[in-house]
Amino acid sequence: MTEVVIAGIGQTQVGEHWEISLRDLALNAIQAAHKDSGGLKPQALFVGNMLAPNLSNQAHLGALIADYAGLTGIEAITVEAAGASGGAALRQAYLAIASGMVDVALVVGVEKFTDKIGSEVEEAIASTSDSDFEAVQGLTATAQAALLMKRYMYENEVTANGFANFALTAHANGVANKNAMFRKAIKSETYAKAEMVSDQLNMFDVAPIADGTAALVLTRRDLLPSDYQNQLVKIAGSAASSDTLALHDRKDMLYFDTAQISAGKAMKQAGIILDQINFFEYHDAFSIYAALSLEAVGFAIKGCGWKLAENHEISLKGKIPCATMGGMKARGFPGGAAGVYQAVEAVTQLRGQAGANQIANAKYGLIQSLGGPASTAVSHILQRLD
Repeated sequence: MTEVVIAGIGQTQVGEHWEISLRDLALNAIQAAHKDSGGLKPQALFVGNMLAPNLSNQAHLGALIADYAGLTGIEAITVEAAGASGGAALRQAYLAIASGMVDVALVVGVEKFTDKIGSEVEEAIASTSDSDFEAVQGLTATAQAALLMKRYMYENEVTANGFANFALTAHANGVANKNAMFRKAIKSETYAKAEMVSDQLNMFDVAPIADGTAALVLTRRDLLPSDYQNQLVKIAGSAASSDTLALHDRKDMLYFDTAQISAGKAMKQAGIILDQINFFEYHDAFSIYAALSLEAVGFAIKGCGWKLAENHEISLKGKIPCATMGGMKARGFPGGAAGVYQAVEAVTQLRGQAGANQIANAKYGLIQSLGGPASTAVSHILQRLD
């Protein structure tokens, strides 16, 4: 099978970029990825975006960004799958290269939340849920996650601060990430005293929405420039899965079937087992999502994902390091760009460029993007090539 490699990476700092437009934000990451790839010119552009039509009054991002980046004439489309949009765009680019129909593909994840404020942002995010049966009742993504977390804590007898180390680990890892929104570690007492956002979620259980863009250049290994200097990173496995949009339609609301299915397929394609994965970049938009993802993928049995955090097994030196560059909680959650940031950060780890956050001898990384409460899940296995 064709070896699809990530030849170039680029990203901007995640934050509130009031002063810059969506197209300029995207261009910054594109230029960085283009330079990092050795100047490879893409034939196709896949843009991961969640809410630009709602928040930036701008659809048709493929053509907009291709034009602004000086790539007029190439194939250019937008991929939308709520919070999994970036991961889904990466998968489409992977399939394009693997099929042989495209030699070089550019993936861009971009989101601008600050083009609107307050209730308009909440309304836009709610549009990714079931409009007729969830959003119409005033249910927000945060409130839904809070209900999930409360039920999970009740069923599994989780201690009051049992989820604390998801946030503590993310913030500790975010300190050394220059592109993270928050670069300050927090203490357990700080978590315990944090303001409640929606019972049981406090402010440290919710990833902050923010602006940001990240980019990747994908190609075949044999097309790399002769003077290419970066450590090669291959996409060894790629898979996606979908579930009901409405959470109440599922047999078990406390199990992310799509996370299990997509991760299992990606690992099978890569020819590896769970024990070979050196780190996991999960979708920690909410602490409860992190716990449920760990269980679905197989790192913990059902009802015990929170214990991996409590026992520090998700730390950089733990059994399965997670959110190694701060995750969505410390780096920030840039909507449809989040999955591309995960890929950029995983490549940084596998190249040995993660600095203070470097995991020794990392060969395989699992990244997983979720749309809503795992209504969509996209998983990729990235592999360092020796």
